Amino acid sequence: MEQRRFIDLRSDTVTRPSKEMRKAIAEAEVGDDVFGDDPTVIKLEEMVAFLLGKQKALFVPSGTMGNQVCLRSLTNPGDEVILEVNSHIYNYEVGAPAALSGLQLHPIKGEKGIMKAEQILEEIRPDNIHHPPTALVVIENTHNRAGGTIYSLEVIEKIYEVARKCNVKMHLDGARLWNASVATGIPLNMYASYFDSVSVCLSKGLGAPIGSVVAGSTEFIKKARKNRKMFGGGMRQVGIIAAAGIYAIEHNVNRLAEDHKNARLLAEGLSKISGIYIDMETVQTNMVILEIKDKEKDAEWLVGRLKENGILSIPFGKRKMRLVTHLDVNTEDIHQTIEVFKRVFEG
Repeated sequence: MEQRRFIDLRSDTVTRPSKEMRKAIAEAEVGDDVFGDDPTVIKLEEMVAFLLGKQKALFVPSGTMGNQVCLRSLTNPGDEVILEVNSHIYNYEVGAPAALSGLQLHPIKGEKGIMKAEQILEEIRPDNIHHPPTALVVIENTHNRAGGTIYSLEVIEKIYEVARKCNVKMHLDGARLWNASVATGIPLNMYASYFDSVSVCLSKGLGAPIGSVVAGSTEFIKKARKNRKMFGGGMRQVGIIAAAGIYAIEHNVNRLAEDHKNARLLAEGLSKISGIYIDMETVQTNMVILEIKDKEKDAEWLVGRLKENGILSIPFGKRKMRLVTHLDVNTEDIHQTIEVFKRVFEG
């Protein structure tokens, strides 16, 4: 019996390795990465360090581990971390900063996910025996819950100036930094230059099955490698996975522009449907967040109706939904999705 094909818009994490990527996996040269002997991992780390303009890089199993290794390596227990209230670290990493590193998070409400330097300056703690020291500012670029919005270099530079003036370090959660770079034409290393640590993901838009990479100074990566081991992220013959990451970087970065084009096409089509609201200013990369205007309908209802019509999606709030384009979704799928939404809302 032939399996039904769904148009899967739940996330760009659902991508599957291509035949060519599987071939690279099968042929990868491997060693023991904990001993530093895996040549394919070494190649991946050197490649990402170069792209980000950093001295060294470290391969980790997931984006969450990448972020947490960076936080642990840049702070001390009892420190405070400033970040945006809808950021991934604050909402989707299971309280790991507190549980693993003894950190207190200080969330700030940004505009479409973007914090301003003035806001951060107001929240940095003065030197006082009663206060936790502000040790770190985290920026998420692109910003997931805001719909894939992009921090401008101008805003980042102003935040950097505040952080350096106050002796506070900076971490970039750049899980989808590839998308920001392709959308703006700004090189990865230019974005990364303002940060003490950077994490980038290979298993989202780039289509690798597993893995993220963190980057920073040689001293930072030495700490990060030990903290990765502490968190259970030491891996052995992991070149088979690193090979997928190398293939993804070599072949799937520039094509992210197709995902951005499809997201814009989807947003424009859905915004014309009665009963749907989309803030088009937030459609900057590969995500579309829509709001159901009818108070009698909610996101769970819409998820069910879409699945009945061959489209997979997830709620993003009571009456909100996030749709994500990726390399396994083509323009024909976008047109089909728009037609399904029309039938559901108008039909």
